[in-house]
Amino acid sequence: MGSEVALILQTANFAAEKHKSQRRKDVEETPYINHPIGVASILSQEAGITDIVVLQGALLHDTVEDTNTTFLEIEEKFGPEVRKIVEEVTDDKTLPKMERKHQQIEHAPHCSHGAKLVKLADKLYNLRDLNRCTPRGLASKENSSIWPQSNCIDPAILQETWHHSIYAFQ
Repeated sequence: MGSEVALILQTANFAAEKHKSQRRKDVEETPYINHPIGVASILSQEAGITDIVVLQGALLHDTVEDTNTTFLEIEEKFGPEVRKIVEEVTDDKTLPKMERKHQQIEHAPHCSHGAKLVKLADKLYNLRDLNRCTPRGLASKENSSIWPQSNCIDPAILQETWHHSIYAFQ
């Protein structure tokens, strides 16, 4: 157990360092690190996920997409399994936003179980954030465009893991 706690703390510290200058788009400008920690917390506390690799993937899920972190760096520090999850959930920021969203939908059914869990918890966290407050510069009608992406992920995961929370947004 001690080594697992150390791994989670090492991963959280790495993510915090990478995201240290970033803020969420909410009116409070919440520190960005709250997001990956929140995603990992949903998996751990609400879904009962204890797989360290999945929890590490949750903590690191936005590092390559939103910072100067590379997949190689993730693999060197955390191993190939963590890299695989991070790679599966990372969007290609060189593509236009709508194309990225389309690729998420196309790609989701082919992701590993761990990546699906991370992606779903990420969407759930973002939906809860949208429910809490509308981000700066986002019209509320745009909020509904996020939900259809989550419908493409394995329905068994939805039913087993976040039944009450997810269906509140339908």
